[in-house]
Order: sequence, then structure tokens, then C-alpha cells
Amino acid sequence: MFVQVVRTELIKLRRAPIWIAFFALTALSAVMGTFNYLGNTGILTQQWYSLWTQHTLFAGFFFVPSLLGVLCAYLWRLEHCENNWNALMSRPVPLWMIFGGKLAVAAALSFLTQAATGVFFLLSGLYAGFDAPLPPELPRWLLMGACGGVAVCSVQLFLSMAVRSFAPPVAVALVGGVAGLAFTSAGLGLIQPYALLALGMDANGMGALASEQYAAFFASCAAYTAIPWALAVTWLRQRDVTTHG
Repeated sequence: MFVQVVRTELIKLRRAPIWIAFFALTALSAVMGTFNYLGNTGILTQQWYSLWTQHTLFAGFFFVPSLLGVLCAYLWRLEHCENNWNALMSRPVPLWMIFGGKLAVAAALSFLTQAATGVFFLLSGLYAGFDAPLPPELPRWLLMGACGGVAVCSVQLFLSMAVRSFAPPVAVALVGGVAGLAFTSAGLGLIQPYALLALGMDANGMGALASEQYAAFFASCAAYTAIPWALAVTWLRQRDVTTHG
């Protein structure tokens, strides 16, 4: 049944405008980061590593949180229209699956976003004419960034479920990403969900995680994924079918 729930969510995205935002924001982030690097090669002298700091400065704190916020708001948009909420709650689907199906789709896009980030990073380095090998840390940066993105998705899905309007949850994602910069700078990134995305990517070379902090990082990702999920199930259970009608 869970597979069918996920398939239903994917059908909603087949021709959704979210794909325009996905390609536009990931490409824009790469372009801005690349030209920022090329304009400062006098002080950015470590080729791939310097380029990564410029790419992730924009992606980790601004573009990716906003992109995931738009996705999560869109996944709930149809349910908040007309009487679709009643139809959703009338289906013989466990409540945890309703939220979990949307989270699975959002998580997949988080991983896809990181994959696209890696591809654009490689192309940008080739454009810049790098002759050094790719950083061996790149797969870890992308994987941990994706895991941090899943935590962001869970928080955003809960907000987008509870708030019927499309814009406020997206605004929270944007503000949360910017606030993640402050938390990371203060060494408190592990306690803020939006900072987990940037921490995992080692965004802008700030607050890089030591190996002994990996367990705490993944535990924080798991907590920020599970807690909004549990809250969502409780919230759905306490709402009457006609509440959103």
C-alpha cells in the first residue's frame, strides 16, 4: 500500500511546475558560485575546494532550502483545495502513510538535488579548467547534504500540512536557511534543521564536521525527520474530516 501512496504522489508531480524551480535554482546556484569563484581566483586558490565553497554558499543556505520548501508546499496544495482534504482523510490509508508518502517523494528530490549539485560542480570545474583531481570528500558531502535535506523536508511538510496557505511555509524555509548560516557560524548547526543541510555539505567551508560528530549529525537528522512525522500523525488524528472542507 505504501508503494501505491508514493506512486500517487509522484503522479501529482509529473507535470508540476516544481521541476522548473528544481532546474532553475540548481543551475542558478552553480552559475553564481562559478562566476563568484572566477572573479576571485586571486584569493580562492584551491581549485575544486574553493569552487565548492562558492557553490555551497548559495545552495546550502539559500537555494536548496527554498526549493525544498516550495516542493513540500506543493505536495500539500491539492489537499488544501476545495474538498480534497475530505477525500484524503476518507481513504483507507493509515495516517502515517499519508505523511510518509509525501516525505518519501520529498526525500527523493533531496537526493536528486544533491546529485544535480554534484554534476553542476563537475561541469563548472571543467569550465574553469581545473587540472587537479576531484575532492575525495565529494560523495560524503553530497550524501550528508541529502540527509540534512530530508530533515528539512519533514519539518516543511508538517508546516505545509498545518498551514493552508502556500507562501508562509516557503517563507519559513527561506528564513530557516538564512538562520542556518547564523547557527553554523556559532557552532550550533547540529541543533537547527536547516543548518543540517549546510553542515552536511560543508557549505562555504564553515563548521566542517569532525568524524566524531557524524553520529550526532545523523542522530539530529533522524530526530528532525521523525518528530515532525509523529506530530503530523497526531495532528491528523485529532482533526475531524470536515475541518478543511
